[in-house]
This record gives sequence, C-alpha cells and structure tokens, in this order.
Amino acid sequence: MPELRGRGRISIRRDENGVPHIEADHEADLYKGLGYCHAMDRGMQLLLTRILGRGQACEMLSDNDEMLAIDVFFRRFNATGGIAAQESRLPDDVRALCLSYCEGVNMRLAEKIPFEMRLLKYRPDPWTFGDCILLSRLAGFIGLAQSQGEIERFIVEMILNGVDRPRLEEMFPGKLEGLDLELIRKTRLHDRLIPEAILWQSPIPRMMASNNWVVAGSRTASGKPILANDPHLEVNRLPNVWYEAALKTRGRFVMGATMPGLPNVLFGRSNDLAWGVTYTFMDALDSWVEHCKDGAFRRVDSSAEKEQWIKFHVRRETIRRKKHPPVERVFYENQHGTLDGDFGADDRGAESFRLATRWSSADSGADSVAHMFRMAHAKTVEEGMRLIGKLELSFNWGLADRNGSIGYQMSGKMPKRREGVSGLIPLPGWDARNDWQGFVAPEELPRALNPKEGFLVTANNDLNHLGTAKPINNPMGSYRADRIAKLLSEKPRLTAEDCFAIQYDLYSPQAERYMKFLRPMLADTPPGRILRDWDGRYDASSVGATVFENFFGALFRKVFGEFGFGTQVSAHLLSSTALFADFYNSFENVLLSERSAWFAGKSRDTLYREALDEALRMPARPWGKSRKITLANLFFGGKLPRFLGFDRGPITLIGGRATVSQGQVFRNGGRATTFAPSIRFVADLATEICRTNLCGGPSDRRFSKWYVSDLKNWMTGKYKTLRP
Repeated sequence: MPELRGRGRISIRRDENGVPHIEADHEADLYKGLGYCHAMDRGMQLLLTRILGRGQACEMLSDNDEMLAIDVFFRRFNATGGIAAQESRLPDDVRALCLSYCEGVNMRLAEKIPFEMRLLKYRPDPWTFGDCILLSRLAGFIGLAQSQGEIERFIVEMILNGVDRPRLEEMFPGKLEGLDLELIRKTRLHDRLIPEAILWQSPIPRMMASNNWVVAGSRTASGKPILANDPHLEVNRLPNVWYEAALKTRGRFVMGATMPGLPNVLFGRSNDLAWGVTYTFMDALDSWVEHCKDGAFRRVDSSAEKEQWIKFHVRRETIRRKKHPPVERVFYENQHGTLDGDFGADDRGAESFRLATRWSSADSGADSVAHMFRMAHAKTVEEGMRLIGKLELSFNWGLADRNGSIGYQMSGKMPKRREGVSGLIPLPGWDARNDWQGFVAPEELPRALNPKEGFLVTANNDLNHLGTAKPINNPMGSYRADRIAKLLSEKPRLTAEDCFAIQYDLYSPQAERYMKFLRPMLADTPPGRILRDWDGRYDASSVGATVFENFFGALFRKVFGEFGFGTQVSAHLLSSTALFADFYNSFENVLLSERSAWFAGKSRDTLYREALDEALRMPARPWGKSRKITLANLFFGGKLPRFLGFDRGPITLIGGRATVSQGQVFRNGGRATTFAPSIRFVADLATEICRTNLCGGPSDRRFSKWYVSDLKNWMTGKYKTLRP
C-alpha cells in the first residue's frame, strides 16, 4: 500500500483480510487516506453512483430508453439542488476534513481511473464536497422512496381501481384521517414514483431492512456492553455497498463500515463508543393533491374566503445523450415538492388534479456529514445520542459505551403535520392547514437510555411508543425484533459468539403464528406430515419452509387476487415488487383477521383450508433449491461469460421474510433482487476489536485477491477480526 503525504505522513496498510488501516498524525490526513482508499478499491462504484445521481446515464454510460428513464427520475429528484447552500453550512473544521477526503479521492483518480471508465471514454471531473452531499441524499432517499413513497402511491392506485374505504381501513387502521375518496379518484397519475429499472440495476444502496441490538454489561459475560448490527440490503451485487476501514491518530481510533463517496464511518466503533444502524420507516415523504390549470396551482385563504392561482416554479433540465439529440424535461415545483407529470398542449385551459410530492431531507446533507465526523470523538452514549439525533436522514441508532451505558435514538426530519393527520394519504394542497409546520425536535423522536431489560432491539419494527412524536406509519412486522429479544432474554450472560448465532438465526415466528391455525387442518399425508413436523426454520435443506411458503402465496393470491386486486396484480405484487416484502405487516392486518371485508363472505378457516389444499398439491423441494442467486458485477453484470469471474455464484440464500437472518428473493423489472444481511458486525466494548463478515470483499477490481475474499466467511458464519 502507498504512503501518502498530507499535512504529515499518511500510512496505509492492509491487514490479513484486505481491510485498509489508515494512520496519521493529523485527523484531516486520516480522511485523505480514506478518500484515496475509496477511489483505489471502489473507484468504479463511486463514479457510477455519481453518474446516476447526476442524471447523466445517457451521456456517460449507455444511451437507450431505459437509461433515459433513469436520468429523468434523478433529474426530477434534483439531488444536486442547493449544494452550495449546504456547503456554506459546514463549520471550518468539518470543511477541512471534507476537503481532505476529496483530495484523497482525486489523488488516486489522477493516478489511475478504473478501466471500466476508460472503456466508456469517461474522464471524471474532480470529486467535491457536493458529490458527498449527492451520495448522502441518494442513500437516504432511495430507501425511503422504495418504502414509504411506494406504499403511499399504492394506496392511491388502489383507490383509483375501486378499493373501498372499509378494506383500506383494515390494511391501514387509524391512518386514513382526512381521506377524500372522491378527490383521489379525480387525481391523474403519471409515472411510477421510481421506474423499476432504477431500483434493481444501480450501484445506489437500497437502505431497507436491518437488525441491531445493544446489550448492557449487566447481561454480558465480559461485563461491558455488546453491540450487534447487520444491515439488510441487496446482496446480489459486486462490490458490496459497504467498505470496511480502520482509522487511527494519536491513540484515537474509529473503525467499521463506510460507503464509498462519503467521508464518514457510518457504523462501527471508537475507543469509547459503538453505534449501529437500521432503517426506521419514518414517514418523511408526503404527497398533496394539487388543483392545477395552465401551469398554476390553486390556493385558498379560508379566513378571507378567497382563492388565488399561483404559477409553479419551472425547472428545466437538459439530458445529453451519446447517440441522440439532447432531451429537455420540465419539472413543476411548489412548496409541496415536485408535481407528478407535465403540462402538455392538451392541458391548456383545462383543470386537473395531480400529486405533488416532497421529501423532508431533499435540501439537506451538511449537518449529517458534520455530526457523523463528530461521532468519532464522542465518548458516551448520551453524547452520541445528541449528535446522531440531529442527522437529517432517518435511521434507528443503537449505541453502547465503555462506561456501561446503552441507548437508542431515531434520527431524521419528521414533518410537523396538522393534528390527527398521519401523512400516509394525499391531502388537498390548496388548504394551507395541510402544509408542513416545521420539523419535530430530535428529543421528541423515539429514544431510550439504559432500559431495565438490559437490552434494546430494532428491526424495522414499530418504535413509536419510545417517543412523544409518532413518526412510523407502516413498520415491518415485529417478528424479527421479538425473536431477537426472546433469544437475548434467555441467556443471563451473553457473549459475542451468542450474537453471531442470533445473526444467523433462521426460525420464523411469523410461520409459527400461522401454523397454530394450520396444524389441526393437516391430513396425515406425506406433504401434510412435512408441514406438521416442520421446525419453523428456513434453512437450505428445509422442505417444510417451501410447503409453508406455498400456502402463504396461495392465501395471498386468493384473498388479494380473487377478492381484491385481481389475480395478475396480486401475483405481481407477491413476486415482482418490493411492496409485499416491505409491508407484509399491512397485508397481514387482513390475512390474520377472523373476519374481513376482503374475504368475500368466507370465513378465515375456509380460506386457510382452500389455500392449504392448493399448497399441499404443489411440488415441494428443499428451500435452498429455489434460493440460488448470482452476485452480479455492477458494470458488466450478466454481459460477460461466467468463466471470466466478474459475476460469482450461484450461492444459496437462507432465511425468509421474518427470520433474523432475512433472506428475500424476488424479481423486479425482470431482474432478481434480494434483501439479506449485507454485512454482520459485533463489538464487545470490553475489547478494542470488532468481529465482522461481508458479502463480498474490499475491492471492486475483478482480478484483485480482495474481490470476494470475505464471501465464504459470510456464507459459513465465520467472523474475521478487525483491530485498530
């Protein structure tokens, strides 16, 4: 590894696992070294992400209709907007660290550009702080847009297709305050919130499901707290989203997971403090129904009983293309965000109702970067909570310190809405009472410090009870969180090895919940005995898991297909979108009901028996046989012969939707995608080490020995040791 110069000497070495260790006398030089390593090991990932985020895919990558749709989406999102204002918010010390990071990236890119970029004849412009903000926004938005935004758009589509209020209330109980069905039915929908091509063929990480937990020293064998974290993201991609690194200066260290293009350790540990992260499902994205005419929107002053028509702000974007003339797209914006669709010739003089959508962190980024830098110096859980609670992006943070404290803090800009409104459904945009009234303070968000149970768990579940504000409208089910809590409570003195076992746990409390109804229905036949004797585990050899999933799919198609959306739509939702994977909890509000408007007059027992009969007639093979996935190279994925080694696999993905080690496989836009633990991380604060494994390796260079150097560990449950 090279030795660099900054304000002083910068030493970079790899450990036996290929993880870079960066040491310097000056803190700024640490981040210069990190930038250099990101560009050296993950330069292709870093540059591809920036190209897509800027909406330059047609100009820089490939000029076709799919790439044009991607460019239009990112131009609509406007992730580069307001960057200068964000940079001006940086304190001087943080600005120096950011600039040093960018210097490191540019130093390496000046030495060598990834050969994939040379194939494209792409000469990258210098990496800037604005690019760091761009990547920060992408990481926060893509996760949110694929969850909250998708379910809100899905509710609108259900209404437009005739789903009535009683059935909606069953799926989203207590969340439909202010719903005007007639107004929604007048609303014109244009494109999907995110084109399918964007979701599954980009280097932008999808911040979806995760587990983390912290255990107090009173419940550990070492007497010090333990933190465990395993973010669940797409794993069928090379390189992995995460890049591990260890930074050290003057006796202080920080190490853990970074993301190429961002200058921070996003989760990991220092001498004194460890922190881990999961996604919150905070509702930080809202839509409004705008009454539109001739490029203007209507606003009503209820107190003065008068209305006015206000012109939208018009933003024009030119998309350059390699093989075709440039394309101009026009976006209309107001205080409620960006309007869905465009005003064409047919709209002149005509009135219409359209959705405008706003994300609370669209104009943010600088504060998140600054507070993450300061986490490296925080020494207590309380200090860490104060810092991390101010991040603009929405995450659940578990924290533990060497003094023995543990804590939980939610971050993110939660909008203040009018009383009684959840934010789940679009409200009339012309009524100022429906506007956001600022943002909730971090102290009002869910948080906890040193609970009497001696541990804290988050797994994308409902944590509203821990705050005065209620930011979560549609959490994932509590199955994983409940299972982790049960396993933690069963052992009085937990070790890091116990946490390893929990991270690989394959038992499904969700399946057991259904099995209580199914066991009395099972006939004494070979397939019936397989399901009756199933242990509830989703391991590769389990035939019972396959039989149960056959039942679950049949039940879903029956309830939401025959009696709901239609068979084609229900099959698509189940197998080819993230909606069910993300929000099975909302669908289960119906499936587990004793009686439901969705059941078309049938009883739950009758529906379960019908679905079970169908499932037991279906072929059943070991679970792992249907869980084969290929890890595809971000640039060449599927385009080169397999023997060249850019793509790896197939490998078997274990687990299910409700197991601690979540393993979901489905198709979207014609491509396979996954949710699974992308990295596993455990830190016992009695030591100065971390234990980790990664689905991949440090490098995105196919011919590097570090391309997939950690993959076998990840598959077999072996953890490497990361030392400062």
